[in-house]
Amino acid sequence: MSLKHFHIAFITFCLLFSLGFAAWCLLIPGQAPVLEYMGWFSLVGGVALFVYGIRFYKKIKNVIV
Repeated sequence: MSLKHFHIAFITFCLLFSLGFAAWCLLIPGQAPVLEYMGWFSLVGGVALFVYGIRFYKKIKNVIV
């Protein structure tokens, strides 16, 4: 597995983990406010990872074989 493929797989894994954690934190009824904040920060981080992954894929598509 090349470094390019590993990086894409790692970004995908982190994105899924971040969105799953956000869903878990935000869908718990009657949770502590800190869990809600953690959920929103995780959701923002997931969106940032998604944007980064798209930009990385477009940039690296023709650079590394």
